[in-house]
Formats: sequence, structure tokens, C-alpha cells
Amino acid sequence: MKLLRLLFLLALASVPLIAAACGGDDDDGTTPAADSGGAATAAASPTATPKPSGSITVYSGRGESLVKPLFEQFTKETGIQVNVKYGDSAQLATLLAEEGSASPADVFFPQDAGALGAISKAGLFEKLPEATLAKVPATYRAKDGSWVGVSGRARVIVYNPAAVQASELPSSVKQLTDPKWKGQVGWAPTNGSFQAFVTAFRKLEGDAAAEKWLKDMVANDVKVYKDNKAIVAAVAAGEVKLGLVNHYYLWGFIKDQGEGFAARNHYTAAGDPGTLVNVAGVGLLKSSKNKPAARAFIDYLLSEAGQKYFVEQTYEYPLVTGMKADPRLPALETLKPPAIDLSDLDDLQGTLALLRRVGALQ
Repeated sequence: MKLLRLLFLLALASVPLIAAACGGDDDDGTTPAADSGGAATAAASPTATPKPSGSITVYSGRGESLVKPLFEQFTKETGIQVNVKYGDSAQLATLLAEEGSASPADVFFPQDAGALGAISKAGLFEKLPEATLAKVPATYRAKDGSWVGVSGRARVIVYNPAAVQASELPSSVKQLTDPKWKGQVGWAPTNGSFQAFVTAFRKLEGDAAAEKWLKDMVANDVKVYKDNKAIVAAVAAGEVKLGLVNHYYLWGFIKDQGEGFAARNHYTAAGDPGTLVNVAGVGLLKSSKNKPAARAFIDYLLSEAGQKYFVEQTYEYPLVTGMKADPRLPALETLKPPAIDLSDLDDLQGTLALLRRVGALQ
């Protein structure tokens, strides 16, 4: 057991990722009505389920500025207090593994399916109710029901329309190793979403193909940036022509700077690793001391109010069936991402080792 825990911690240590979370409404807990004689009806249950209350603790891999308003919205509507521990998704997963059944956390809300998969495989999640799971297509939730996605983010190539014609844009990330893009592509190898993308590349194409692509990218003088925002800003400024990012960063810039912002998103072809759709999602910990409130929180994230928050405030894809994304985004069902079990993106240690081996990470 000690060896398994050590391997788990090694697999997650020092890996940055991205994440999101919320809570929700439940039944009203009304008491049985009295009959015409003033006594409670014989059919009434003397132990009616009470309305969720109290407080919960959420370990959130999503940033405070991003999700705090949503947590406050949940508290205002339900009266349930949300205590939050913010941090890097992988580091929080490591902490959960270390704490085990003694963890004070009720809900884990990382920004990446890899972290969810790691905690699921460690056996720390409790299966979610079928009614909760059924709200989201099977692609975006665990097969065993241990976690569910609440918002989606697609990988894209951000480009500068003044520097690149639409007809020149690559249909696959594999084409970025072409000499025509030498010194003109930006990436962020320390970023969790990029690492999840590389993990997906490994799963889809094999380790040998992923290693060759990474080596060819390095040889093609790919430019290194600290994060997605820095890449989008660099593309708009003309430092590079293309960048590997998540789709929603562009829309934050457009919100602040207007439609004239000098960058746009390009989605690669169906099934390409560059069209991966990852999720921010949640799982209910077996160690939770307030499971009714934790379930209410998760259901709130999947409620109309919770999903609209991600649509209108973060420009992510809603994952609940029937909810619509921002109309400026291509519909999620049209993206045709590669067929992959998102829980399998948990091999972060292997990806880190590969990135170091090719010189993309120090």
C-alpha cells in the first residue's frame, strides 16, 4: 500500500493543470400536511429527508477569480456555505491521496479530466446518483460514475488573420512541424492543458509518434510561453503566427478589447489530437461529512444557472444535454474530437518524462 501511494504521489507531483465547481438545489423538505381532523395522514413519513444545509469544503483546481462568484451564487440560493481550498489541480490530487479517508474535502473540482481519473483510480470517489450522471453525455463523465464533467474546453490553434490566410491553416497539429512554420508557433509546455493534450496524443498515436512530433517541434524552433494567455497575446502582437491553446482564452481578450482583437481560433480536423475536448469536472469524495450538501453543489453546477455561468462568464462549453454554448462558438457536436476515454489522461508522470526527454521541459 505504501508503494502504491508513493507511485501515485510521484505521478502527480509538480504537474500544473486547470479546473471548476459548484453546488445545487434539492427537494424542499416540507413536512406532512394534516388531515381534516388535524392529525398527520397515515401515509406520511415521520423521517422526511431534510433539505441540505450546513457547509462543504471544495478542493478547487480552478482559480478563485473564475469560480468564486459562482460559489457565492450557490450559497445565496441554497444557504449552504462553501469553504474552498484553491490550488494546482495535480497538487490538490496529491494532497487528497495523502489525506485519504481523513480528508476534510467533500468535493474535488479540478480543471482537467486527468486529475479526476487519478482520484477515481485511487478509489477515493463515491459513485454519483444516476439522475446527476444522466444530465451529461457519456463521453464527458466517468464510465463508473465516479465523476462528471461540468464544462468543456476545446484545443485550438489560435492565429493572426493579418499574418496567415485561412487557406494556409493546418488541418492537423502534426503539420506544425513543417519548415514553413519554423519559429512561428507558440506553446506552453509547463501548462496543464498542454500536458493533457500531449497525454492524449500519446494515447491516440502511441508514445513513439508523440515523441517524434515533440522532437520535430523543438527542432522547428517552437517558441515557449508561460501560459495560454501569453500565447494569445503573442499571436495578436505578431510575435508568432500560431499558438496551441484552449478555445476560451481568445474570447476573454475579445471581451476586454473588442472584436478588433487581432487573433482568431482555428479548429483542426475531426479526430485530430488538436481537437481534443477536455473537461473541468467534479467528484464526491467518500470522506465527505456532508454528502447531501455536496450532491446539491454538484447538481447546481449542472443546473441551468450553473451552466449559464460557464457559457456567459468563461466562454466554455456547457456539457448538460440541451444547453447551448455562446453562439459565436462552433457547436460542440460539430467538433468531432478524437475518441478517447478522458479518465485515461491520468498518466501525467509519463508525459512529464517525455517532455523532459525531448527538451521541451527542463
